[in-house]
Amino acid sequence: MKQRTPRVVIGLLLTLLLTAHAARYLPLPLLDRVEALAYDARVRFVDPPATDPNIVIVDVDEKSLAAEGRWPWPRERLAVMLDQLFDHYQVRLAGFDMVFAEPDRNSGLDVVRDLRQETAMPAALRTRLDRLADKLDNDARFEQALRERAVVLGYYFSGADGGSAQPDAGVLPTPVVSAQAVPENSNDAPLWSGYGGNLAPLARAARAAGHINYIPDLDGISRRVPLLARHGEGYYEALSLAMVRELMGALPVALLTGRSSAGYARVEQLALGDALRIPVDNSLSALVPFHGSAGSYTYVSAADVIAGTVPDTILRDKIVLVGTTAPGLADLRATPVSAVLPGVEVHANLISGMLDDGIRSEPPYVAGITVAALMSIGVLLSLLLPRLTPWRATVLVTLIAAAVLAGNWMAWSQLGLVVPIASGVLLIAVLYGLNMSFGYIEEAQSRRQITGLFGQYVPPDLVKAMSKDPACFTLEGESREMTVLFSDVRGFTTISEGMEPRELTRLMNEFLTPLSRAIHEQHGTIDKYMGDCVMAFWGAPLAAPDHATQAVLAALRMIDAMDTLRPKFRARGWPELKVGVGINTGRMSVGNMGSEIRVAYTVLGDAVNLGSRLEGITKQYAVNILVGEETRAQARGIVFREIDRVQVKGKTEPIAIFEPLGTEELFTPRAREELALWHEALAAYRARQWESAESMLEQLTTRSPDTRLYHIYRERIGQFRQQPPASEWNGVYAFETK
Repeated sequence: MKQRTPRVVIGLLLTLLLTAHAARYLPLPLLDRVEALAYDARVRFVDPPATDPNIVIVDVDEKSLAAEGRWPWPRERLAVMLDQLFDHYQVRLAGFDMVFAEPDRNSGLDVVRDLRQETAMPAALRTRLDRLADKLDNDARFEQALRERAVVLGYYFSGADGGSAQPDAGVLPTPVVSAQAVPENSNDAPLWSGYGGNLAPLARAARAAGHINYIPDLDGISRRVPLLARHGEGYYEALSLAMVRELMGALPVALLTGRSSAGYARVEQLALGDALRIPVDNSLSALVPFHGSAGSYTYVSAADVIAGTVPDTILRDKIVLVGTTAPGLADLRATPVSAVLPGVEVHANLISGMLDDGIRSEPPYVAGITVAALMSIGVLLSLLLPRLTPWRATVLVTLIAAAVLAGNWMAWSQLGLVVPIASGVLLIAVLYGLNMSFGYIEEAQSRRQITGLFGQYVPPDLVKAMSKDPACFTLEGESREMTVLFSDVRGFTTISEGMEPRELTRLMNEFLTPLSRAIHEQHGTIDKYMGDCVMAFWGAPLAAPDHATQAVLAALRMIDAMDTLRPKFRARGWPELKVGVGINTGRMSVGNMGSEIRVAYTVLGDAVNLGSRLEGITKQYAVNILVGEETRAQARGIVFREIDRVQVKGKTEPIAIFEPLGTEELFTPRAREELALWHEALAAYRARQWESAESMLEQLTTRSPDTRLYHIYRERIGQFRQQPPASEWNGVYAFETK
């Protein structure tokens, strides 16, 4: 639990931070930037590219400049273009993504007017100049072309929120909404201080006018357009909104309000009668529903329109936007779909989106949904991930992330809602990464702890296996069935007294190393070294189903190792060492045990004590190894010789003790015959058949005269002949010492 607490606390703090951002109590600009990129990705990859055949762009392109001359053209040419559009091609509506703020200077009209000021000019010449002035007045010609036609002109504002403004030029149309109509404290729209409008005669002649401003986001990308821009005491419509209103019969603009997350009224939609609702944000801007990258709409050259060479079907009954893409004139904008999208296409996308009800909205309740989702996801993952394995954590995170993405996709594509996604995905990713990192660090620490704790006592392959899966074992105390081994050098106290300390140290290292290696080779855990005694156990920290077999094989290897050392010891002048080994199997308590000052991973219990007693009585029978009954029962592939039934000191119940003689595959037929004869002699001994037992023991002594065990039993029989055992004697030999 203590290991999980930091993860839970950090996860909840991250959840609180991102939730505060979503509620706009703690705006995080970097996260806003990521959210903007996520919005752009949805625009590009979720919305399929589409075109609106009802909108055509008349383009002042390089071909047009080559045909009609440099820009600006004489407005007489624009008048001809309008005549062609409405009289020949019969378009429904035309909008200019450009401003006519200054008089036309291309016709020479100013020269004619200067000449007319000459007082000495003949009347006939003055009359001819008046007629010429009428022909050269391109503005009047353009004004005439605008009259009685569905044409919307463009204009612009400058000096947003006190910024630098250009000198005012031309005139503005009448605002469509008064400043008093917008709810107080619900408008983030900038206040524009300057403007560049059209010449008054042109503005009066046109059916309507709309501004061509846009407000890029902090990253410079144009994602929305202010449908209503504030200037002075009024709000002025955008070119796209003005054209849509003109198509719908110049319906008035109504403001539909709702409640923000803070509880105050805010404008949520612009309404054109009962037919159209346009979602807007708190700055009265609409998200541009981009249909694709540059070139998604039909383009025709302005020169071809003037020449009348455009096929009638392309323009007839269409909505026309006049713009420019010629180098040096192009109004290019960075958008989610293209780094250089012509500005005229932004207006085209907005018009198409309004008419098709394709503009997405960000209503106030979306913030509440986002906050609730972040809190739910954050709390759930913060509490669950620290408790799960990496695989289950990955599955959980994948399912939640898939649900978040699917829900966001449905809101975007089916409901037309823009629901923030970056915060949710970032929270999921960070919490997952945090828990995986903590888990990795904890696992690495656990592995280092395992290596530090068991590296000297447990075989390297076991340490490696434990470090791969630390959860498979515990240091806490528990009860297990295990096998314990005790080994001791016989008479070591007498040996050590006759040796120099340094020489004694070398001697101990020489014989303890191969004994320890034998234990490790059989996957045993060395509990401790007690002078010349080695204590080891099997079955912990990793479970071992064949712990009894491994312990007995380790003991046999230990005896073989000591036999190998004798020639070396003899060559060095060291005494020959003999080792006694006691092994017992049973239920034991294993774990970290000790005091606050020092603890050790060890085993305790009656089964452990019996193993120590068995080691102590090996010298009584002149055998190298003694094992208990349970060890004999569980060990596989090993031949045992039953030694006796004994009652060790401190125990009331007798036990059978056995000596392992070797593995079955190496046990010879002659040895098997001798073993069978021994068991017959032992049975006769326990049945008080002294003569029969003694006869068989004589045969065994003849076969193996060096086997001290046979002599011990012959001596016992001699004693029993002189002093028979009690009538209740059952063949058990009681030891009064350890």
